[in-house]
This record gives sequence, C-alpha cells and structure tokens, in this order.
Amino acid sequence: MKMLKRTHWMHSYALMFSPDGKTLASGDRNKVIYLWNAHTGEEKTTLSGHTDIIRSIAFNPDGKTLVSGSLDSSVLVWEINS
Repeated sequence: MKMLKRTHWMHSYALMFSPDGKTLASGDRNKVIYLWNAHTGEEKTTLSGHTDIIRSIAFNPDGKTLVSGSLDSSVLVWEINS
C-alpha cells in the first residue's frame, strides 16, 4: 500500500479495510468518509452525510455495504460500488 494523503491521516478517527483488502475506508473529524484504493493509495470516492466526527466504520462481510457511526448520534448505511 502506498502512502495516502498525510493531512487526512492526522484527522482520521476510524479505519477499516474491505473484506477483499482492496479498499480502505477512513472517517475523519471533517464528517467525511473516504474510500481509498488500498493498493495504489488513490482516493476512490467520498461519502458525506454525518454532521459530526465519524468515530466508527465497518464493512459488511460481502464488502457491498459500509456502516458508519458519528458523534451526531447517527448510524448511516452506505451501498458501496466497487
């Protein structure tokens, strides 16, 4: 895995690899979830919807769904397109 954006890692509170190891999800204090190509380090997409810091992320075992929890007391479910 290559180095990802350094400034992002300084603000990340949640990290999780997809079950196939191809995607890394990271949640940060800026209320955004980033999906990264775990092999190239390139940003694949971002997911927005929380209104406070993202503290937890989990992939469904099939890798098609991501769940995130935030200090805004919400839990969001995301469909992930590979």
